[in-house]
Amino acid sequence: MKKGTLLFFTLFMVLGLTAQSHYKVDPAHSSVNFKVKHMGITFVHGKFEKFDGGIIGNLNNTDDVRVFFNVETASINTSVPMRDNHLKSADFFEVEKYPAMTFESTRVEKVDDQHYKLHGKLQIKDVTKDTTFDVVYGGTVKGQDGSETIGFIAKNKINRLDYHVAYDPDGLGIGKEIAITLYLEFKSASGM
Repeated sequence: MKKGTLLFFTLFMVLGLTAQSHYKVDPAHSSVNFKVKHMGITFVHGKFEKFDGGIIGNLNNTDDVRVFFNVETASINTSVPMRDNHLKSADFFEVEKYPAMTFESTRVEKVDDQHYKLHGKLQIKDVTKDTTFDVVYGGTVKGQDGSETIGFIAKNKINRLDYHVAYDPDGLGIGKEIAITLYLEFKSASGM
């Protein structure tokens, strides 16, 4: 898995880190979550269990940072196996035909020292669209092995119909808007 989807964190540029840095997402300390309205009265929460991603570039310069992310669609988990199987079908993600969702950044916009806008291309199924994640920088810590770990929270809302996830197109049972929340830790290459 190596394309790109939602790692936005080009924020590190702020951190005064090394010139050409390489960071890889730490799946043991990260999660890819979503929620969607159900019947117009509450929400169903879910997550994707398998994903990969990274950050490459000069972390002192937002113009020089590239963020990429890849999510395995078959790893969807809403804690209801029958619903998860339906979500894997052609009605939703069509996981056999489209095994991954990807994100790759096109630009990082610094709002302030802790907030960023991560612009990029999000691909779901056969559709690629421009999208923007709101990113909050959580901090940087140094491990015993000398590696750096950087934390971020990234949020976005998309319309599932825009990506051909079109079951219940009127949104009466399943809302059209999907709220995405990513809790992410990236480790420097020296710590992987």
